[in-house]
Amino acid sequence: MTLAFDNSYARLPERFFARQAPTPVPAPALIAVNNALAARLGLDATALTTPEAVAVWAGNTLPKDATPIAQAYAGHQFGGWVPALGDGRAVLLGEVVAPDGARFDLQLKGAGPTQWSRRGDGRAWLGPVLREYVVSEAMAALGIPTTRALAAVTTGDPVIREARALPGAVLVRIASSHIRVGTFQYFVARGDVEALQILTDHVIARHYPQAKGPLDLLREVVAAQARLIARWMSVGFIHGVMNTDNMAISGETIDYGPCAFLDAYHPQKVFSSIDQNGRYAYGAQPQIAAWNLAQFATCLLPLMGEREAAIEAATEAVQGFAQTFEAEWLARFGAKIGIALPKPGDSALIETLLSRMAVLGVDFTRAFHGLATGAARDEFSDPEAFDLWAADWRARLKSEADPLAVMTRTNPARIPRNHRIEQMIAAAVAGDHAPFARLNAALAKPFETRPEWDDLATAPAPDERVARTFCGT
Repeated sequence: MTLAFDNSYARLPERFFARQAPTPVPAPALIAVNNALAARLGLDATALTTPEAVAVWAGNTLPKDATPIAQAYAGHQFGGWVPALGDGRAVLLGEVVAPDGARFDLQLKGAGPTQWSRRGDGRAWLGPVLREYVVSEAMAALGIPTTRALAAVTTGDPVIREARALPGAVLVRIASSHIRVGTFQYFVARGDVEALQILTDHVIARHYPQAKGPLDLLREVVAAQARLIARWMSVGFIHGVMNTDNMAISGETIDYGPCAFLDAYHPQKVFSSIDQNGRYAYGAQPQIAAWNLAQFATCLLPLMGEREAAIEAATEAVQGFAQTFEAEWLARFGAKIGIALPKPGDSALIETLLSRMAVLGVDFTRAFHGLATGAARDEFSDPEAFDLWAADWRARLKSEADPLAVMTRTNPARIPRNHRIEQMIAAAVAGDHAPFARLNAALAKPFETRPEWDDLATAPAPDERVARTFCGT
């Protein structure tokens, strides 16, 4: 296996990271390699499955030109300030440049302790690794910017979680970068303006070359995050832990710990076991994203000249989140009900449907997919609630050229349902990876209706419902 690394982040000053090799494991074994992603990176998928490659994925061998590091960052966690976090169980091996020139981080998640492990073991158990693999790849198939999974391996070492010995695993994660709002916060906390300038220049060069300086960068990141959150909302995704250290500057979804997808729709729905007060509920995600972006704006103020003028400009930039989010939300949800180019007045039609779904606990994915198939009414325990809305909806669609085509390509038949993920994890812990492979195959084609995958599109039975999801650390 050949990995040609070009490690731009590791060429930054030493205070940006800690040089950290992965900790070897006793018996690495391959679970899966993502062939499609390997092709995107210009890698030979067959070579990624060899014993030599598996040794790299497990952290037992370092490929030539790798510069393994753990990145430093800080963050607000559930609103509480933590000045030093950093990669506590992940090692960035290096950066791969794809054939088209795009640059991607290659990181081992679960690779052992670092100086930021905070008494943790630095490891991951099999469940969270497979959850992130499945959900991140499903998000990519849905067209949502995300980190991705290149491979997953078991380690042969048990990991202790809540007094249970569970199989250890490592996820090979790919990202445009792993730079976070918290990365900027780390240097603000230390009054290191020089590092802030270096980081800003690096991010502009890597992600936003059109930006002319820190204010332009802020505007770009605000817009990228506004579009991302609207896309989350359009598929019923709940991140679960939207701390500032989990908000990627690139505008990709990152860190899938206690994430979940809605079954029964309600804007206040929470799955994450650590979100005791609903801070990161489904409907709160836009407001939290704007709050996180305000923290990012604060980080950039020292680089933006005279303070009062900088605050005014940064405030205006962050306030631009709402307009971009609302436009993207309307475009996404408009398409979900068959409107190719929605108008502002269409928001009321969409909101009326959502409010009726919330009252009746209607399944989010099945209801929207059913608009195209004619089965949406069957999802409502009170069909009259749907009928009253549908009269206005059908009247609106008379001015649309091909609403069925718009809905069909917008509303997935399948999402990574929480109960299916839990069933897949339970099977994998018992040594059966077939449900994992099947779930990945079905979620790679989320808009196709396939009889052999019909069971993966069903809502959970009462005894299958998953009320809580867990981070796994």
